[in-house]
Order: sequence, then C-alpha cells, then structure tokens
Amino acid sequence: MPPRNSSVEHKALRLIYDSGDEGLLQSELWKLLDVSSREGSRLAKKFEEKGRIIREKVLNDGRWTYKLFSKNEPVTLDSVRGCPCLICSEVEKCFRGGTQDPVYCLLLTSWIDPRIETDASQ
Repeated sequence: MPPRNSSVEHKALRLIYDSGDEGLLQSELWKLLDVSSREGSRLAKKFEEKGRIIREKVLNDGRWTYKLFSKNEPVTLDSVRGCPCLICSEVEKCFRGGTQDPVYCLLLTSWIDPRIETDASQ
C-alpha cells in the first residue's frame, strides 16, 4: 500500500500548490482526493508538521475549517535568470572549502540580494 499513500500525498500537495494564493479548504482536499475526512485531515496535519503547508483556521458557511496554503514556490527558469554561477568560469572549483566558495562570492551575494552593496569586481 505504500505506493498508494505516496501517490495520494503527491496529488494532495499538487492540489494545494495549484490552489495558489486562494488556498484550498481542507474539506475540498479530501473530496478531491476521494478519501475520508479523517485521512484528509491527517494528511493536512502531516504536511503542516513537516513545514510543507500552512493551515489557517477559517469560518466557512458557518463552520470552522482549515484553509491550506502551499509554502513552496515553483522553480522556474526566471528564478535563476541572471545567476552569475551559470556563466562563471570557476564553477567547477566552487564549493565549500574549494578554491572558490559560494559563501564568500561577491557576485553571487549581490545577485541574491541586490540591496547588499558589494564590490563585485573583486
């Protein structure tokens, strides 16, 4: 039965993620998954404990329930556009303890947070 659980969990996370900023009512989740309310609640609580989602208590049609929101952001090409590592000639040597270290890379630091003033030409 582990493949079924894994499949249901994956589908549940996808549904929550796809709900975006609107979120997904916990009751809708278990209906969409075709599982019992108990199983749906356990899934939501498990995801919350693992830090995958946020469960927000809301009043819906006069009943208290939870709205589920994904904590994950999608990884897209836009999210890495302009990363200096992609064109760096030293990338093969860049690792913790290597001749180049991403922790101390001024180009990477200024790309991650442009508000930080660095002299990236060093």
